[in-house]
Amino acid sequence: MTTAQREPSDWRAGRRLRAWELKQQNWSQQAIADALGVTPGAVSQWMRRAREGGVEALRRRMAPGSPPKLTTEQRAQLPLLLAQGAEAFGFRGDVWTAKRVTTLIRREFGVRYHPNHVGNLLRAAGWSVQKPVQRASQRNEAAIEAWRTERWPALKRGPTRKDAPASGSTSPASTCCPAPSGPTPRAARRRSSACR
Repeated sequence: MTTAQREPSDWRAGRRLRAWELKQQNWSQQAIADALGVTPGAVSQWMRRAREGGVEALRRRMAPGSPPKLTTEQRAQLPLLLAQGAEAFGFRGDVWTAKRVTTLIRREFGVRYHPNHVGNLLRAAGWSVQKPVQRASQRNEAAIEAWRTERWPALKRGPTRKDAPASGSTSPASTCCPAPSGPTPRAARRRSSACR
């Protein structure tokens, strides 16, 4: 099977290869464009690519991207450094965060990475970024558990007296309006009519 006969990697590559086949059958550029639903300019670019780079040039090409900053040897060395633990490199606590790994790479290899990109490097090396749990050093686990099992259920239950009024209730005597006071007869009339 030749290169041109292999299955295309995606539908766009298939369309470009079909355009090349139609051109070999002496179809006009406009006819190819109409048949494939593209512009004649696109067909022209595809034909130029095929003439200059062969039919293989019509297949999908991966974007080259920038070269990796760490060499293959350095990337292989990274898990060995991480295995020593964060404290071995002067960090407090034995947790590797993205910022710590970024600092380690800068110190050891002289290469700067953004902390967000370090996650990709770690996943490729079989590691994951860790997030330290921040707790107070005075934390008393026994006191917390006692509060959770004893005090919290009592607070959840609410008032113990069933006949005690709720805090929002009002007595009938408190609903009456006070006697009108002041020199404005209009306001006094409104208050007295609201109390009836």
